[in-house]
Amino acid sequence: MKKIFVIGAVLVLATFTLAGAAFGQQDADNEPTSFMYFQVIKDDNGKPVRNAAVILHAVNAKGKQERGDMELKTDPEGKASFDGIPYGMLRVQVLAQGFQTYGEDFDIEKAKTEITIKLKRPQGQYSVYDDHPKPPSAPPKQDAPPPQDQSKKPN
Repeated sequence: MKKIFVIGAVLVLATFTLAGAAFGQQDADNEPTSFMYFQVIKDDNGKPVRNAAVILHAVNAKGKQERGDMELKTDPEGKASFDGIPYGMLRVQVLAQGFQTYGEDFDIEKAKTEITIKLKRPQGQYSVYDDHPKPPSAPPKQDAPPPQDQSKKPN
């Protein structure tokens, strides 16, 4: 009878010890995560952009990118999603053929995050050597003051 009591006490003690160690351990699997849903569309007409690369970078407290980025591809409807993004700052970049590169930082703090990204077509480069039309709101150009008459010299 004494053996059963000792074995039972050892089992109870071992159970509490293991349970305490499990609760005291900070496990990365228990961190809150978000389900990220991306919709990538064209800025000019709102149509989806398929096969766009959505690149996710974790950002530390100093604003620097961490290692270990992740790349998603959009489907024919311009959608991409991922479940398991940890809360905190996330830098999102989107690359697609024929569009300007998109980049922005987001603070992830909800269990479900939906982000719509509007991609723009490339713009022409601006050159100071080209003739540019004046914007209608520009103030009229002021003429320089007339030159002083050289014949009237002060004494």
